[in-house]
Amino acid sequence: MKNLLPNFNPLRGFVTCVLCVSAFAATASSATYNVRNYGAVGDGKTLDTVAFARAVDAAFVAGGGTVVVPPGRYHTGSIRLKSHITLNIEAGAVILGSGNPDDYPLTENVWSADPKHATLASLIYAEDSENITITGRGTIDGQGQPWWERVRLANPAKYKLPPLTDRQRAEVAKISHGRPRLIRMVRCRDILIENVNLQNSAAWTLNPQLCDYVRVEGISITNPPKMPNKAHNSDGINPESCSNVRIANCRIDTGDDCITLKSGTDEAGRRVGKPTENVTITNCVMYHGHGGVVVGSEMSGGVRNVTVTNCVFQNTNIGIRLKSQRGRGGVVEGLAVSNIVMHDVPSPFTITTFYTGKDTADEERAVDEGTPRYRNFIFSNISARGAKTAGTITGLREMPIEDIVFSNVRIQAVKGFSCTNTRDITFRDTVIDTESGPALTLRNSSEIDTAGLRTRKPSDGTPLVAQ
Repeated sequence: MKNLLPNFNPLRGFVTCVLCVSAFAATASSATYNVRNYGAVGDGKTLDTVAFARAVDAAFVAGGGTVVVPPGRYHTGSIRLKSHITLNIEAGAVILGSGNPDDYPLTENVWSADPKHATLASLIYAEDSENITITGRGTIDGQGQPWWERVRLANPAKYKLPPLTDRQRAEVAKISHGRPRLIRMVRCRDILIENVNLQNSAAWTLNPQLCDYVRVEGISITNPPKMPNKAHNSDGINPESCSNVRIANCRIDTGDDCITLKSGTDEAGRRVGKPTENVTITNCVMYHGHGGVVVGSEMSGGVRNVTVTNCVFQNTNIGIRLKSQRGRGGVVEGLAVSNIVMHDVPSPFTITTFYTGKDTADEERAVDEGTPRYRNFIFSNISARGAKTAGTITGLREMPIEDIVFSNVRIQAVKGFSCTNTRDITFRDTVIDTESGPALTLRNSSEIDTAGLRTRKPSDGTPLVAQ
């Protein structure tokens, strides 16, 4: 019988089919959806929320794609992203957050099932999604000023304000469900946020919650750190109960902590029981925040396996800050910090289990599920100049902070380092120079190895280590 397909090669046909399918998939994933084509005006006044939603929905229905935000000023409420979506904010494009709480729908509070604890959606929001990217050289501006003013009005005694007017009380009512964070992702997987400029967040700036595989690369965060336009609670990057997180090459200048690792508060955090873990923070510069890299105080689900390296802290109130209190519970362990330069940071190290509350370090209570535990930290190759206090470590009598190593650390400070309720602290090749007083003061501490501790500014009659 004559071969009807003399030139047919089955293998070649199979390869051709694969290439066609691959080309189709690539075309689908690389499809672009310009928000202007979906009704966005970009004049900084018209509310463009619906146009953004249409563009995202079109990309999602097609199986994924890139939502393009071209140059312009886009006034919006909450923008909800979905799986396999890239939001590309081009250079010259600015997304401007609305100051009206009605433009942010109420969303789940992951720490409470009570509807009354629902919170405003963030400006950029996603939940239960995967493969989401926010990129571009544009800007997301939360326009936080009216939100910060509402916080100030809600605390008249703190800010010494006269009696509020009816208009001012109405403004306070607008934060009854909190303030919108700039970017919040909930229970998402494979998140990339890169290159964008984030500024003037109404509350926390970047807040992944219960997420896995989060990458933050090369972004800039700017929130006013001082009055009269202080950005209240405007933390920079706050992963909560997230795993496999990488934060690299970022510049962060905030009115609160720069990078903070969290995992829920008290019973709620322990109930969810998901630690923040496997985190790398590298090549970042921090300015003006309360803390450079912080753990807590919401750490009841635990924080573990964290590295911080090759970073600069400039004018932050504290460099490395770990904060908790009785009642939190949780374990913080496996923290390695290396190759850090701090300049004009009043306290390079503050590690405490007395963040709030009226209890004192002299009290001893029974150990229970609310007792926080800190252990297994190493700090190496760190230089701190212009400090007021070299550092403090304050644990609980019933649960000392333990197993900490300082190696090749240089601190210049007005006053020395203090350790209270600690155990197994080792100083190796560490220099603490003070203007007065001992380099190290110990209180209710045991197994402290100071053989590798010295000072280049000894004071007559003052010991290197005081107890």
